[in-house]
Parts: sequence; C-alpha cells; structure tokens
Amino acid sequence: MDITSSRATLRRAELASRLGCNLETIRYYEKIGLLREPDRSARGHRLYSGADQARLRFILQARGLGFTVGDVRSLLGLNDGMSSCASIKTLAARHQHNIRARIVALQFLEQRLEDILEECTGDETSDCALINHLLDESRPESCPTRIPD
Repeated sequence: MDITSSRATLRRAELASRLGCNLETIRYYEKIGLLREPDRSARGHRLYSGADQARLRFILQARGLGFTVGDVRSLLGLNDGMSSCASIKTLAARHQHNIRARIVALQFLEQRLEDILEECTGDETSDCALINHLLDESRPESCPTRIPD
C-alpha cells in the first residue's frame, strides 16, 4: 500500500495496530488537532488514509523522542511548510538541552539513593536507613523534588 495515498481505507483499530499505538492515542491526537477528523464510511466507520498513517507515524516518532505536543505542532508546521528548518533546529537544540539537564538531575538522584542504600543493612529490623533519611529534618534538601521537564 502506498502510505502517502489520500484514499481513506483503514479503520481506527487497523491504524492503531499497524503503528503499535492504542485507540485512545489516536482519539486524543484528533481531539487536539494533530490529526485531522477522519473520513467516514457509509456505515459511519472512521477511515484513515495512507497520508493519515504517515502523519500519525511522524507524531508517534516525535513523541517517542520526548518532544512535547506543542513541539510536535511546530515540527508538523515544518512538514506542512509553515515553519523554517532554522526554527525547528532551535526547537530540537532546546529539547536536547532539557534532556541533558534531566540526565544530570537523575544522576544526582541516583547517587543520593545509592549513598542511602549503602547505609541500609537490609536485615529484618524496623530501623531502616532510607526511612530514617526521609524523616531526618536536619538534612538540607539540595536535591530537586522534581526532575525538570
């Protein structure tokens, strides 16, 4: 099948199965306008074209790279001829910077947790190093309570 075909032949469940997503994902992307409202069969079934399949694959791959829905709109803008490559590169570089910041924060959390686990005896007593650490009010909290998005 030519995936760029404009002929609508796939039902929603078939589209979801082909792309490995669920029906709710497709409904959501339609609701927020990333996917167009599909054509309908004579019996009222939603029908998707090869172009719809290609667009959904694009959306899923962008989301798989961690781009936000807003970012995906911008990426689709380039694909639809409404954004420049320069603006998309800026968007992608910003996204990469945010990923690196999250990695640093996660590495910090991992090290803190490892330090606490080293204190844990792991025996059957009720005295637990992790619980004691969480209850210790004297420790300054230098770790972010939330990983940046």
